[in-house]
Amino acid sequence: MPIFERQSEVNCSAQELFDWHLRPGAFLRLAPPWEPIELVSSEPVADGSRAVIRMPLAPGISTTWTAEHSAIIRGEQFRDVALSGPFAKWEHTHRMEPISEHRSRLVDRINYEPPLRFLANLVAGRLIRTKIERTFDYRHRITASDIDFHRRTSGDSLMKIAIGGSTGLVGTELVSFLATGGHEVIRLMRKSAGTTSPYKQVQWNPSQGSIDSAGLEGCDAVVHLGGDNIAHGRWNAGKKRLIRDSRVISTNLLAKTLAGLTQRPKVFVCASAIGFYGDRGDEILTEESAPGPRFLSDVCREWEQATEPARAAGIRVVNLRIGVVLTPKGAALQKMLTPFKLCLGGNVGNGQQWWSWVAIDDVLRSIEHCISTESLSGPVNCVAPECLTNRDFTKTLGKVLSRPTLFPMPAFVVKTLFGEMGEELLLGSSRVVPTRLQQTAFEFACPTLEGGLRHLLGR
Repeated sequence: MPIFERQSEVNCSAQELFDWHLRPGAFLRLAPPWEPIELVSSEPVADGSRAVIRMPLAPGISTTWTAEHSAIIRGEQFRDVALSGPFAKWEHTHRMEPISEHRSRLVDRINYEPPLRFLANLVAGRLIRTKIERTFDYRHRITASDIDFHRRTSGDSLMKIAIGGSTGLVGTELVSFLATGGHEVIRLMRKSAGTTSPYKQVQWNPSQGSIDSAGLEGCDAVVHLGGDNIAHGRWNAGKKRLIRDSRVISTNLLAKTLAGLTQRPKVFVCASAIGFYGDRGDEILTEESAPGPRFLSDVCREWEQATEPARAAGIRVVNLRIGVVLTPKGAALQKMLTPFKLCLGGNVGNGQQWWSWVAIDDVLRSIEHCISTESLSGPVNCVAPECLTNRDFTKTLGKVLSRPTLFPMPAFVVKTLFGEMGEELLLGSSRVVPTRLQQTAFEFACPTLEGGLRHLLGR
């Protein structure tokens, strides 16, 4: 029977490491982003409790795992045993071994048997082993990185944090990131997530101007990430109105509500975007740079102005101008992966436009950094320190995927296929630098594109 084991050291006690694994959101943080795994249901870890996950095997085909928790020793270990799933046998023991008062060893040990046992080992044993190794390299890396960042940023100051836009691409990840860090997370929801959700919920409906303000009393921080997907569909008059209203109206409602609370939050972090700056060629753009003249610039300017009621009430407001977010779970990178893997990737336009990108992990970290850093207010650029032209971005992605990049998309094709959206998002040039994050000693998990892509894609 094959046995896999991975060990690494973490800067926290064994008890803290154990607690991290049992908190809501741990499964999502540990799931490698290149594997589209879905947590169908989960019970709190206890002897006999179960979790059900679903993962695709091929387009239109998925498999479901049911795992039962057992062998739980508080502060030391727990075990997951697959009752059903693609493996003939899967027993995963998580161990947390103390090294010193503030340092421990994480040990993942797996006894597994693939389906068809001997035949599968003979034909695909190395492939299966490689997938397991990639997965647990990622799991150990993210565990140590998250725990270390939370300790340095928040320490023992655990907070009550409400999140708007918590079901979106970034919001879903942020909920798990903050929850595993020990913070109490409250989700602003248009519809109830159900009684099985481990998170408290506050009901709101920005389009109707309604919000349960009492549920926000006593929050230490509020984060708002809501807004219609700007890259989905062509921009006609209705789509542009939806892009603007979904951001400005919801932000203004939230800002006014926070201003009227008896126990106001200390900080309100509201998403914005580097679209604020518009198409600026080779100009280096800092938080002090003026807005551009295009549609997204106007939207971002109104979006940031919508936070003014909270600022006027004495709440520290951070307008986080987020760059092109990289994650294989969605947005730009997900759309690029298939053509690049098929050797159909290439420059967009002439490739000379600057793309200011940021890995999803650094978006999450920057939000907690902004919450915890009292000197930060106003605009903060959330981009990696390594800004690249589209040509260099393309070459780097091809290198990581081991694929050639020989098929450019000319500018006229971009304009024909995507219209104004393509001109602003794909052909526009924004050379943005994260001045204020760097001035406040923020440490990037993924400061370079190649390192970030290898982390996100398990390469």
